[in-house]
This record gives sequence, C-alpha cells and structure tokens, in this order.
Amino acid sequence: MAAQSAPLTFLLTRPAAASARFAAALRESFGPDICIVISPLMQPVFLRPQLPQSPFDAVILTSETGAEAARRLSADGVVLPVRAFCVGDRTAQAAAKAGFEPLSAKGDANALIGLIKGTLPDGRFLHLRGRDTRGDVAQNLALSGIFAREVVVYDQQTCPLTSQASVLLTGSTPVILPLFSPRSADLLLHAGPVTAPLWVAALSPAVAQQALILHPARLVTAHRPDAAALLGAIETLCAARGQT
Repeated sequence: MAAQSAPLTFLLTRPAAASARFAAALRESFGPDICIVISPLMQPVFLRPQLPQSPFDAVILTSETGAEAARRLSADGVVLPVRAFCVGDRTAQAAAKAGFEPLSAKGDANALIGLIKGTLPDGRFLHLRGRDTRGDVAQNLALSGIFAREVVVYDQQTCPLTSQASVLLTGSTPVILPLFSPRSADLLLHAGPVTAPLWVAALSPAVAQQALILHPARLVTAHRPDAAALLGAIETLCAARGQT
C-alpha cells in the first residue's frame, strides 16, 4: 500500500444505523485509520396508514426501512401476509428478522418484478413503500395483469449536514462518497456548498446518473446493486488514488 499524507476520507449520508453498519464494513476492508464522517441526510418517519381490505398473498418490500415499517404494523396488530418478496438480500434479512418469510430478488426493481412474475404470477400483492420511491413496482405489475396495490408506510425527513460534514465538503481533501440512492445526490446538492473533490461510488446506473449533478471528480458504479459490490467500487476509487 502506497504511503499517503492523509488517510482515506469517507462521508456517509444514509440513516444512522445503516451508515454505522457500512462504516464497520469500510474499516474491515480499508483498516482502522480511515476517516469516516457520518451525516445522515434523511431519517425515517413511520406512518400508520389505512391498508386495503383485499386479501393479499404477499407483501412487496423494496427497502430495509419498508421491512421495519411492516414489522411495526404487525406489532400494532395489522394482519399482513407472511410471505415477502424483497428487492435484495439486506431487505430480505430485515424481513426475516421482522417475522416474514422472504424471497430476495438480489437486484433492483426490475429484478424484483421479474421474480414476482416468475414465481407467483396469479398472486395478489401489497407493496409497502416509502413516500419517495423509484421503479413503480406495483404499477408495472398491474400493467402486466398482476393484482398489486401500494401503500406509503414511511416518509424520509430531511436532515441538515453536520458541522463536521460541512467542513469536509468545503475542504480540499478528496471525499469518498458512497451513494445508495438518487435522492441522496439531490439532498446533498441542496444541503450546502460542495467544493471538495468528490469521489463517488454509486450503487447503480440510476444513482450514477443522478450523481452527475454533484460534478464528481471521479465516479465508479457498482457492478450490482448491493453493499459488497459498492465496496468493490470504492476499492477501484482508492486504487486510482494509489491505495487499495
């Protein structure tokens, strides 16, 4: 590993629990001497909506927060199907902990739609989602003739940057920015001035496209939409800097 005058510097903007988990993965991959600043750009606010009365065969979960919302609804006495079609492994793990029987699409919204069509094409589905979402899962299923409804079960409250993050983003040291969603790029753009060189690792092509509004000095896209692949994209960024 080549010597550097400054440690690798990361800014994590996901909600606190998810950022803490990813920070642990970064330290495991890159060592304990890296600099990690956690400044969530949003935090979940869970809702208690009125759910459709139709019987459903499975829920659709497209985020870990959606799985947590489903857990909270169940704990409040709402009867939900035990079967859960999940966008990826992390969501599936969260769903399992919440008491559901998950099936992971191991990908994105398109992979999830394909999994549902191939597994239970005659099923009736309830998508428990956030207020801001992409992919239009329920709508695309409905257009394919599959019964699907959606309910907003959580919102994401915008959070300001911490003072430490603001200092980081207005400095001259390159900041490695893992981005998990297009909305994160939007929120960071409006959170305050960014003059530091941003080295962005994007979870998916859609995230990478939106990240262009931040004018990153470097941009690498994960080859699949999961945390392990995003770590690989970060390794590519570090190799370009002379570190691995």
